[in-house]
Amino acid sequence: MPVAEVLAILLAGVAAGTINTIVGSGTLITFPTLLFFGYPPLVANMSNNIGLLPGGVSGAYGYRRELNGQAAVLRRLLPMSLLGGVTGAGLLLWLPARVFDTIVPALIGLGLALVFFGPGMQRRAAAHHDAVAHDAVPLKGSRRLLLPAGIFLAGIYGGYFGAAQGVILVGLMSVLMAETLQVINAVKNILGLAVNAVAAVVFVAARGGQIDWAVAALIGLGSLAGGVIGARVGRRLPPGRLRAVIIIVGSVAILRLTVLR
Repeated sequence: MPVAEVLAILLAGVAAGTINTIVGSGTLITFPTLLFFGYPPLVANMSNNIGLLPGGVSGAYGYRRELNGQAAVLRRLLPMSLLGGVTGAGLLLWLPARVFDTIVPALIGLGLALVFFGPGMQRRAAAHHDAVAHDAVPLKGSRRLLLPAGIFLAGIYGGYFGAAQGVILVGLMSVLMAETLQVINAVKNILGLAVNAVAAVVFVAARGGQIDWAVAALIGLGSLAGGVIGARVGRRLPPGRLRAVIIIVGSVAILRLTVLR
């Protein structure tokens, strides 16, 4: 592997680990980077999933203080994330590879749209949380049913592709939970990590020979450092610049897969 390619993938891993911890769309950095260097989409997706696991661990650990008092929420939602992740990973492997190759531009486009509209969703959620006392809106009735169902569907998406899964989770929980956005982000990190982990187990068990372990290791090293950066320093970074980078890289990937194919 050329030195330039090694450095590019390693740096993409750092950026993805940082962004995943803060925003939740780091795959839109690493996945297009792998496509740029000629890796097949299915191989790139599986290798990227495994590579981002260390960053998920370091990011979740960095947000451990915000998880205080969230044990009941995690007990309720984690099984849905795990089930969704297994389902999504199974669909990726069960459906013909050409199906994934065909819909990748649409999936990246969906991720970019979520990144673009995510700030508006979060502002509305913040206004809602400011207007409502912390325990004023208990999770009951339709909200108690909608939240696990939504987490399950987000898990399917995350297990199948994963780009901007964190944005989906934050938007969903912001609407259906009466918690601060920092707490929601901490829960998001745990749920996203669970989806990626169970999907990785499925990929290794079923298609271990197709995973590029060198790529996974490079992304893993980078994302591990990125998770630490995201938890400690990333909150100070201008989110608008991060989103701009994501949208530019993702748009280039779509052009490469469609117009420039």
